[in-house]
Amino acid sequence: MASLKVPTSVPEPYEDAEQLKKAFAGWGTNEALIIQILAHRNAAQRKLIRETYAAAYGEDLLKDLDAELSSNFQRAVLLWTLSPAERDAYLLNEATKRLTSSNWVILEIACTRSSDDLFKARQAYHARYKKSLEEDVAYHTTGDFRKLLVPLVTAFRYEGEEVNMTLARKEANILHEKISDKAYNDEELIRIISTRSKAQLNATFNHYLDQHGCEINKDLETDSDDEYLKLLSAAIECLKTPEKYFEKVLRLGIKGTGTDEWDLTRVVTTRAEVDMERIKEEYQKRNSVPLDRAIAGDTSGDYERMLLALIGHGDA
Repeated sequence: MASLKVPTSVPEPYEDAEQLKKAFAGWGTNEALIIQILAHRNAAQRKLIRETYAAAYGEDLLKDLDAELSSNFQRAVLLWTLSPAERDAYLLNEATKRLTSSNWVILEIACTRSSDDLFKARQAYHARYKKSLEEDVAYHTTGDFRKLLVPLVTAFRYEGEEVNMTLARKEANILHEKISDKAYNDEELIRIISTRSKAQLNATFNHYLDQHGCEINKDLETDSDDEYLKLLSAAIECLKTPEKYFEKVLRLGIKGTGTDEWDLTRVVTTRAEVDMERIKEEYQKRNSVPLDRAIAGDTSGDYERMLLALIGHGDA
C-alpha cells in the first residue's frame, strides 16, 4: 500500500548521480530535477545513487543536498534520501533532545515499525550516535513515560499471524481490570502492550470490546487530560490501526493553528513506502477531502511538490 511511484524504466544509478550533480551546478539549484529523481526512487535505488555519487565525485550526496537546499524542502529531501533505518535513528535522536524532544515520535516509531525495522533502527542509532537508543530514551524520560517507552523501543515482537484466543481473552480481562482501577502504569498492562505480537494484541482488543462492551481506547479517554494516558492510548492506536493514528497526525498538522511541517514531513517521508495509500483512504473518509488537496492548500513551492510526489499525486 505504498504511494511511491517508481518509473517502469529507471535510469542506471550513475545516470541519476550525474543528473543530481548537474542539478547543483551553476548559479541556481535545479530543485525540479532533484524531485524528479529522488521522489521517484525506492530505498534500495536511493542507496545505490548515494554510493555511486560518492564513488564518482568523492562527495556525500546528503551533504551536497544540505548545502544546496533550505527550509522545509531541505528537511523533506534529506529525510527521504536517508535509508529507513537511518531516518528512524535520526528522528529518534532528535526526539530525545531538549529543544525538539517528543515522546510521541519515540512512541510512533516504536509501535508502527516491524520488529526487523525497529531492530535496524536501533543498530543504525548505535552506529551513528555511539550509544544505544534504550540508553538515550531512558536518560531523557522519567517516571511513567520511561516505564512505557523503554520496553516499547526494545521490543522484538513475533510478526506472524498465529493467535492464542485463550490468552487473548485472559489478557483482555487483565487490561480491563487495570484500566478500571486506573492502574495505567501497571507492569502487567505495559508487559502486554510492549511484548505481544500485533496480531495477538488485535485479538485481545477485540475480546476487550466483546467482553466489556467498549473499545479499550474509549475507556482510556475518560481521563484525557493525563499526558501519560494520551501516550498510552496512542500506543494502542499505533499497534491496532496505524493508518488511523497517522491520519490524525496529518489532520492536526494541516488543520491546526499554522501547519506543523515537521509532523507533515515525518509522516509523508516515513510512510510513502509503507502504507500511505491506506492513510490517504482514512484521511479522505475522515475529512471528506483528499490528502493531496489538503497538502496543496497548506503548503507551497518545492516543498509542496516534493510531498505530493511522495504521496503519489499524478502531476508531481
